[in-house]
Amino acid sequence: MNRREVAAVLTYVGRIDPRLIRTDAGEARSQLDTWCELLGDVPLTTGQGWDVRNAVRKRVVASQYPILPADVAREWNAHYRDRLGRHTDPTPMADPDNPEAWRAELVATRKAVVTGRIAPSPHREVTSGEPSPRLQEMLDTVGSYVPPTVRAELAPFRPARAAREAAIAAGGPDLFGVPCERCRAAVGEPCRERSGGGVRNRNTKPRIEPHPGRVEGALAAQAQAVPA
Repeated sequence: MNRREVAAVLTYVGRIDPRLIRTDAGEARSQLDTWCELLGDVPLTTGQGWDVRNAVRKRVVASQYPILPADVAREWNAHYRDRLGRHTDPTPMADPDNPEAWRAELVATRKAVVTGRIAPSPHREVTSGEPSPRLQEMLDTVGSYVPPTVRAELAPFRPARAAREAAIAAGGPDLFGVPCERCRAAVGEPCRERSGGGVRNRNTKPRIEPHPGRVEGALAAQAQAVPA
């Protein structure tokens, strides 16, 4: 704020809290100098929710003591940090081989966010509407996030999953596609040996082969999924 704007804020403060009114010209000038010193970097209003009058009212209502310019500055700093905390820097349009231009664009964008000229930019990966046109092409090329050669190397270390994948590849049912009524294994989890008491103990060693009842359930589910 410039000096004229700070003077207008002081006039507003004196209207809602008469304790801040200074009748002596020297004291009023000194008060204005102090407020200008601390509020020179604080905007009067922004287009994204900041209004210094709201900060003044909030402080006057919350505290029994006369408001200080530092109180307003702290409210602005909190507003500043909140907006930057909700902002994710979009990729600059500047040439990445020109670090000066790249940094200048980032700084200018952040300043525009803080001063309320533009809204914070959230994570575009979460909020963007349509996926990349090349995404399906990439998925078709890769086939799976775990290549077949890697699956083969991992098979000795995860025998239950390897048995499941082998059964599916052979045209059989997904043995982990249904829950197990015996050990209470959820869909996608291997069966486990039950320690007793009728409650599944997740610390027991998983079975390579599912329980027979689960196999029957998987066969029944596969039969129902096949069109007549």
